[in-house]
Amino acid sequence: MFTNKARIGVALAFGIMVLFFIYQRSYELAAVAFVFVAMLVWGYFKEGTIILAAKQFHVKDYDKAEDLLLQIRNPEWLSKNRRGFYEFMMGGVSLHKQDFAAAEQHYEAATQYPLRSANDHVAALVHIVNISIRQGNYQKAQAYLQLAKAKGDQVNAKMRAVIQKLEQELETNNK
Repeated sequence: MFTNKARIGVALAFGIMVLFFIYQRSYELAAVAFVFVAMLVWGYFKEGTIILAAKQFHVKDYDKAEDLLLQIRNPEWLSKNRRGFYEFMMGGVSLHKQDFAAAEQHYEAATQYPLRSANDHVAALVHIVNISIRQGNYQKAQAYLQLAKAKGDQVNAKMRAVIQKLEQELETNNK
């Protein structure tokens, strides 16, 4: 749960401690400090800045969320759980910026990874349906709407209402 700069600073501090403990011939403490450095490096690749970005995304500060998400240089290296959130939030940021092609791409990627709940998974599917309807790609919208409807019993009432509204809109546009 660090920014990249904070992560580097803490890793440097522990790295200095490793060197100091080796100099003092306290190898057990050096090993503990080295484990902390290793955990920070592992967190950089597997966790990234997802938690900090999620906090900003939740309060709708999309610019800060995007800045934090862009600190992740290789999102494909994130753990599966984090990658889904990364793609979901990048889709939301792209949608906020009205970059619908990028939003659709990120939401499609988000559906391939586990998300926090079935509601979040269906929300990603619903966003794809909505974007596809707006772009006139009704076959794709219908396919993703069927995927969303398949999980209809696992989502809350608000999401079911959104699914029904999109279904009605799709029927209206197909006539």
